[in-house]
Amino acid sequence: MIGASTFGQTAKQKKADREYNNFSFVKAIKTYEKLIDTSFNEQYAMRKLGDAYIMLRQPEKALAIYKKVVEQPNVPSEYYLYYAQTLRANGKYEASKKWMKKYKEAGNEKDSRVKDFFKNKDLASAIFNSKEKNILKKLNINTKFNEFGAVLLDGDIVFASSRDEGVSVKRLYAWDKQPMLDVFETPLEGGSVENTKKLKGEVNSIQHDGPVTFNSEGTKMYFSRNNYFEAKKINDAKGIMHVGIYSAELVDGTWINVKPTNLNNPNYIVYHPSLSKDGKKLYFASDMPGGFGGTDIYVSEVQEDGSLGTPTNLGEIINTEGNEAFPFIDSEDETLYFSSDGHVGFGLLDVFATVKDKENNIVNIINLGKPINSKKDDFGYYLFDEGFKGFISSNRKGGVGGDDIYAFTRIPPLTLKGQIFDAVNNEPVAGAKVILARQNGEEMAYFITKKDGSYKHLIDRDKNFVLKGSKEKYQDVAANFNSFGLEKEKELVVNLNIPLAPIEDVVILADLETIYFDLDKSNIRPDAALELDKVVALMNKYPEMVIRLESHTDSRADDQYNIRLSNRRAKSTYNYIISKGIEANRITKYEGFGETQLVNKCSNGVKCSEEEHQLNRRTEFIIVKMK
Repeated sequence: MIGASTFGQTAKQKKADREYNNFSFVKAIKTYEKLIDTSFNEQYAMRKLGDAYIMLRQPEKALAIYKKVVEQPNVPSEYYLYYAQTLRANGKYEASKKWMKKYKEAGNEKDSRVKDFFKNKDLASAIFNSKEKNILKKLNINTKFNEFGAVLLDGDIVFASSRDEGVSVKRLYAWDKQPMLDVFETPLEGGSVENTKKLKGEVNSIQHDGPVTFNSEGTKMYFSRNNYFEAKKINDAKGIMHVGIYSAELVDGTWINVKPTNLNNPNYIVYHPSLSKDGKKLYFASDMPGGFGGTDIYVSEVQEDGSLGTPTNLGEIINTEGNEAFPFIDSEDETLYFSSDGHVGFGLLDVFATVKDKENNIVNIINLGKPINSKKDDFGYYLFDEGFKGFISSNRKGGVGGDDIYAFTRIPPLTLKGQIFDAVNNEPVAGAKVILARQNGEEMAYFITKKDGSYKHLIDRDKNFVLKGSKEKYQDVAANFNSFGLEKEKELVVNLNIPLAPIEDVVILADLETIYFDLDKSNIRPDAALELDKVVALMNKYPEMVIRLESHTDSRADDQYNIRLSNRRAKSTYNYIISKGIEANRITKYEGFGETQLVNKCSNGVKCSEEEHQLNRRTEFIIVKMK
């Protein structure tokens, strides 16, 4: 029962960590609280609970939790920093200074956060970025022109580009002297400049077209375009042609039926559409009147007749006096990603993600950190459905042209796998307790090995760890390992040949089947002979092994008779082993205990089945010496 309960709690911790890593902080809080209630990995769960409240921008709730966390033995010193910043967020400035000093004195004198403590830094982003890992890779589809806004469609990458290939009359955009944007597609696997082609149909015009978004079926598209429809420019009073959102439908492999949406207005920008997976909400950016400044992120409901409802500004947590653009709505839990130059970031446009509370209200934003963000513009964030890969656009240093498209991979926590083996017979040990700890002694988690001696847990990359194994009547063991240099691996198998060595003079020889006897008999049965042969093989393998034998009976017959019967059984077992060439002095004693050490309820007068009585008719082996 204890083992089953522990397996359940381990699954709960995995669930909580998965929810946390997917920005589902409200769900994660509930799961971590359940772990704390059951005292399972309580210290770890307590730390993650405090982190989750910070992500939800609730420092008042995180304060009491972090107060307990910093009192934990071997707590990572970073939690002194988190506690100090949380105290500061709650107006407790003197206490905040005290804990900031403790953080500094814990070996963090050179940490830039010590110097920047009194600056307006975002704690949620700092905590998230200390855990999040991404790998960035250039794509072969980039040219000297602009490429950005990549999305997936049926195994192809669809993106906007100002490349001017195949156009006889070059139309240059006055702002950056680049050709006008068109929508292109190329295979996801093996995509290159050479096999990139314009999207079929009526989407591309003589004006700017793109970026785009598709419904989940891939049959309807929304895309940005200069307000140009049916060969006519739609200008404002000053003669400026702004950008609007248009729709198109896929018919026989071609995008046709291009129409302007009712969001468009000649007097302001409406662009960068992103459709929710269910097709019911369209997110976009606009500088329409009534916003917070620059362009803001809005959402409109998609009506049954295909029109778009009244736009709703997503509010001041997302929108600033600066520019917010390029929204992307994640299909899994509707996390909104967007770019902004108005929030504190690494450079110009940075990518941020939203955090929601249990009522689905946006309560915080998180900067996605490096390498997603750089000192330059980073935008056009797109995440694949499985949640670990995607695209980002950037004009950062080292690119091919102006804006380039990069593929990124979110590196999930590493899965640690392994087994515990018995030192005597090299068989797996079930029910052993395994503690995972950091090198400084901080315990992160524990779990109970399964029938095959296995254990599994998520760990951070690029860290040093210690595994500690223990089981009743066995010696405790420990082994060091690390997770450095494993950027591409999803699993780390760490058997480490951790033996649980039996303690001398105490432990019954592990993982050998018990030697059973027939009722009122002392002869060696064929099944018993097989087990005794294992004992002989082990004693041959370990020449220094010394054992003793203990034989037992069931409760039937009188007590003295059973003592004599068990002695005969011990003698039979002894004689069998000696007959196989084992020296007699390596068996220190063979003794019968009769019915004095029953393994179940089947004492005198208790009605039991033959199978239950059989369990008491046995011989056991005790290791007296191994060396």
